[in-house]
Amino acid sequence: MADTPTSRRVHSFGNVPRQTPKQFLYSGNTQHLCHPYQSASDTHVVAQHHCTMKFHSPDAGSEDHKRYTLDSSAASGCMRHDSPTSQSLPTGSDSPLSHDSHSGSTNGNGSPVSASCVTEDPNDLKQKLKDLEAAMLGTDSEIVNSLEMSVANQLSLEPEVWMQMMSMPRGNLKELLITCARAVEENNSFAINLMIPELRKMVSVSGEPLERLGAYMVEGLVARLASSGNSIYKALKCKEPKSSELLSYMHFLYEACPYFKFGYMSANGAIAEAVKGEDRIHIIDFHISQGAQWISLLQALAARPSGPPFVRITGIDDSVSAYARGGGLELVGRRLSHIAGLCKVPFEFNAVAISGSEVEEGHMGIVPGEAVAVNFTLELHHIPDETVSTENHRDRILRLVKGLSPKVLTLVEQESNTNTAPFAQRFAETLDYYTAVFESIDLTLPRDDRERINMEQHCLAREIVNLVACEGEERVERHEVFGKWKARLTMAGFRPSPLSALVNATIKTLLQSYSLNYKLAERDGVLYLGWKNRPLVVSSAWH
Repeated sequence: MADTPTSRRVHSFGNVPRQTPKQFLYSGNTQHLCHPYQSASDTHVVAQHHCTMKFHSPDAGSEDHKRYTLDSSAASGCMRHDSPTSQSLPTGSDSPLSHDSHSGSTNGNGSPVSASCVTEDPNDLKQKLKDLEAAMLGTDSEIVNSLEMSVANQLSLEPEVWMQMMSMPRGNLKELLITCARAVEENNSFAINLMIPELRKMVSVSGEPLERLGAYMVEGLVARLASSGNSIYKALKCKEPKSSELLSYMHFLYEACPYFKFGYMSANGAIAEAVKGEDRIHIIDFHISQGAQWISLLQALAARPSGPPFVRITGIDDSVSAYARGGGLELVGRRLSHIAGLCKVPFEFNAVAISGSEVEEGHMGIVPGEAVAVNFTLELHHIPDETVSTENHRDRILRLVKGLSPKVLTLVEQESNTNTAPFAQRFAETLDYYTAVFESIDLTLPRDDRERINMEQHCLAREIVNLVACEGEERVERHEVFGKWKARLTMAGFRPSPLSALVNATIKTLLQSYSLNYKLAERDGVLYLGWKNRPLVVSSAWH
C-alpha cells in the first residue's frame, strides 16, 4: 500500500453497449503506495508515499448507467495494452455457435452433424454473422471480419481444444482471473485469448470490490503479455495528474481506511517508549514522504513534564516523491520546523534525497550522545533483497542500522507473501490481499464516486500492476510475511521489543470510529491489523 495521501509507500456482470474504447494509460514514475497530505497552508502536514498509479481517469461510460469501463489502447511512446492475440476473438461477443444449438441434430445416417456442416451455404453463414454483428456492435468491417475469422478457426478446432473451452470457469470472476494467470504462466496463448475478452466484460472500475480490483489485475496481465523483461514497467506512461489532485487522492485513501494511521500510531508509540527520559533524540526515517507521521510525536514530546528534548530528524526519500510533494525535501524540513516551533521543541532537519537502497552510514549524520530511533513504515519491502541483486540491500541496510546501536527500530509492513512466490501464486495472493482492501474502501465511499475511482487508480492500481506485470529489478513491490521479516532482523542482530499495552489501547480507540470488520490482534508484542479474517498490516519494534 502507500503513505496516505500519505505517500508511503495501501465490474458489474452483464452485457454493456459497445462504446468507443477509452484511453487508460499508466505513469512511468515508480512511486509506491500513497498516503496522507493536506495543503501547505494547513498546520497538519501529511505524508505522501510511493505508489501512485497514473492513469487517464476513464470517462463515464453512459450517463444512464453511471458506469465506468476499463479499456486500454496504444499511446505515443507506450506499449499497446491489448492482448497480443485478442484480435482473433472480439472482446464484446461470445461465439455465435453454442454447443447446444446443434448437438441434437442428425444427418440422414443418424449421426451428429459435424461443425463443418452447420449450413449448406457458406455465404449464408457469412451473411448471418454480418447481420448479427451489425445488430450488436454496428457495421465496423474490421470487427465483422475478425469475428468471421474467429468462427472459422473455432469450426476446425480439435476436440481437446473444445474441451478446454468448455472447462473455462463461467461467471465466477475470481476463478477466471486465477485460471487466466495460470494460462499466462504456462504461456497458453489460446486459453489467454479466450479469457481476456471474457474478463474485460466482467470487470468495472465502478463495480463491486472484486470487479474493481479485477479491472487492474486484467490490465496487469495484459501488460505482462504485451512486453517482456524489465521494459514492462518503464513502458507504462501517462499524463501526470496535478500535484494537488494527487495529494487529494492520497488524502482520500488515508481517511477511508485506518491502515496508515495504525502504522504511524504504533511506530510513534514504540519510539516514545524507547526514548523516554532522553534529552537528545535522532529519528532516521526511511522514506519520509510528507513527514506527517512526526507531527503527533512532536506534540507528545512537547508535553513532557520535564520539558521537550532536542529532536533531529533525518528524512530519506528519493526524487520520485518530489512531484506529489510539490518540491524537494526542504519543504518537509520547513513544515516540520514550523510544527516544532509551535510546540516549542528544539528541532533540526537533515535531508537525504536518495533511495533507501543507496543509503550508507555517512548519509545518516550520527552524532554521539543522541538516542537513535530508525523507522521503516511501509518501505522496507521496496528495498531489493538477494533474489534481485547479489548486493542484497535489504539485509545490508538492516546490518548497517544495527551498527548504529539504535534504541529502537520500528517496522510496519503489509502482511503479504509476494516476494519469491511463483507468478500464479503471487497473482492469487495479490488478488486475496487487495480484495480485502477494496472491500474496506467500499464501506466508506460510494461505488460511483469519481474521487474513489481516482483514488484507487492513482494510489493502488500502480502497485497492483507492478506485482502482476513485472519481474526482476522492475518489480519493486516485494512484500514478505512477518515470519520472514523476523528472520531477517534476527540474523542482523536485533531482538524483539514488544509494543506496550498503551499503544494497543490507543489503536483500539482509533478503530472504534471505523467498521467492526477491522480486527486488531496482538501476538508476542506484535500488532496485526486486518479486515475480517485477513491480516493486512503488521507493526513491530526491535532493539
